[in-house]
Amino acid sequence: MERTGSQEHESLEASLGVSFKSKDLLRQALTHSSYLNENPGAVSQSNERLEFLGDAVIGVVVADELYRRHPEWSEGELTEARSSLVRGETLGLVADGLDLGRHLYMGLGEAANGGRQRPTNLAAVLEALVGALFLDQGYDVASRFTLRSLSAELSTLYRPSALKDHKSTLQETVQAKGLSPLSYETVDVSGETHAPHFTVEVTVAGQVVGRGAGKRKSVAEQEAAADALRTLDDDSQA
Repeated sequence: MERTGSQEHESLEASLGVSFKSKDLLRQALTHSSYLNENPGAVSQSNERLEFLGDAVIGVVVADELYRRHPEWSEGELTEARSSLVRGETLGLVADGLDLGRHLYMGLGEAANGGRQRPTNLAAVLEALVGALFLDQGYDVASRFTLRSLSAELSTLYRPSALKDHKSTLQETVQAKGLSPLSYETVDVSGETHAPHFTVEVTVAGQVVGRGAGKRKSVAEQEAAADALRTLDDDSQA
């Protein structure tokens, strides 16, 4: 898609549950830098500045929500949880679920090379949209959109300290037994793009000793580590 018309803008706004006062801001949020390179003068600037602003807004919104939602979590746990939510991988998946790539103004070369599906581009356009909403209608509207977009990720978030237990214990066990360093490998990703299901295997000395699955890679790794601990315990008792 070389250009996005006003009718398509309206369709996007309806699907996102927002309505921009300034359509120029919306257009800027959807404009990848490659579009400017191939269409000089068509628009004044890409979404990179809005991406910068949106990144900051998302960080504050997520921090505030985690602080209110989890009063028992420590500063370190809150920091780790926020990082897992605002990282590019997570935002890219969310943006893909919102079908934002289809609405990007993008150069033909970038589009031909898979630019509409590239996680970095998807994360950037989501951040830019939040930044544009912040400028267009203020923090409250940008905050509601952010929380609505990340609702699934927020509701399935595990306490970071709980996710450390099995992996830390397995690392200590492997070291105590003098075994080779362990490694985790994602062997399967299934489900919808916006709600993936990960399967992970953990190996020690080239042998698969544990397998786990979960809605997040970190959860699947924890399940694999727990399975590996059972395997190593059984081996030691054999």
